[in-house]
Amino acid sequence: MRDVLTELATWWRAGESVGLGTVVGTWKSSPRQPGASMLVGPDDTVVGSVSGGCVEGAVYELAGGSRDDGRPVLQRYGVSDDDAFTVGLTCGGIIDVYVEQVNRQTFPELGGIVEDIEAGRPVAVATMIEDIDGARVGRRLIVRPDGHGTADIQGSLGSERLDAAVGDDVLGLLQQGSTQIVRYGPDGERRGDDIAVFVASYAPKPRMIVFGAIDFAAAVARIGSFLGYRVTVCDARGTFATAKRFPDADEVVVAWPHRYLAETDTDGRTVVCVLTHDPKFDVPLLEVALKLPLAYLGAMGSRRTNDDRNARLKELGFDDTDLERLHAPIGLDVGGRTPEETAVSVAAEIIAARWGGSGAQLRQVSGPIHREYGAVS
Repeated sequence: MRDVLTELATWWRAGESVGLGTVVGTWKSSPRQPGASMLVGPDDTVVGSVSGGCVEGAVYELAGGSRDDGRPVLQRYGVSDDDAFTVGLTCGGIIDVYVEQVNRQTFPELGGIVEDIEAGRPVAVATMIEDIDGARVGRRLIVRPDGHGTADIQGSLGSERLDAAVGDDVLGLLQQGSTQIVRYGPDGERRGDDIAVFVASYAPKPRMIVFGAIDFAAAVARIGSFLGYRVTVCDARGTFATAKRFPDADEVVVAWPHRYLAETDTDGRTVVCVLTHDPKFDVPLLEVALKLPLAYLGAMGSRRTNDDRNARLKELGFDDTDLERLHAPIGLDVGGRTPEETAVSVAAEIIAARWGGSGAQLRQVSGPIHREYGAVS
């Protein structure tokens, strides 16, 4: 929903009804991931995409019908279906799409959710998409962390035990930024599969922290912002670390890199790019970084610089297994030279690390083009 949030909120505030189609499940080489959404507005305007073009027409019809009659529908599209080629899903993947009517009556909590997302506060929406008899399909729970390890729950899925089970599980998914289907028994039994609940997590953007206020950092910050990261540029030299030099960064910090990293908030989604290639900055910084559960850690430098840096880190007690986590020299071998080309190389390696890609040319590898969903979006 995040990708169509602006238009959805505008129509919702105006009291209009909208058809919302959301990808809730994917298998094999699916073109979009869970959470991707498409709107059919009150004037039949289309916003967003659920398949990159494969089944847009079919979902458009379903969402338009749901907008008008209020009936939610869970529909599967894939090559195993008789009408797979009719709707155009020729990529070899399978997607489940849930369509529903959204307006002030069917989704009164939407205004508060929009405020949370825009303010960067974590919030999750758990929607019943399958039930034994269909009676509870469309019911929702809105889950927010209360700051004390428990959930602040709004709404109900129709059972106190189910609400409690889903609320607990959603807290964990929200912490990971994970969007997926979870299944339960009729009254919240975790071993059951009669009920399917789609959990859409809206966690704050993952962080990208770029150390070194150089021209390469400006390009990396630009592409990091494009990829959806909240970008911080940090350097100890105030003359170079200025907002004017890094307009695409969300914040520019003047501080010693290792001290800043030790004190700032990071998690398993955080990306750290060390571009200083100066031992007095790099080694203390990497000593801190290698002890953190980061999604990606890369460091710029020549082969010689990298060998010298690794030797210094080993003197500090790190072994080869520790250093395997360090992507250095940073980036994939694309032959880039300019800051912008280097930034593309770095971004490609970050994406490959996130999804388990090899970095090889697609024509040189076999198997699905798109990895199975399971990493943070």
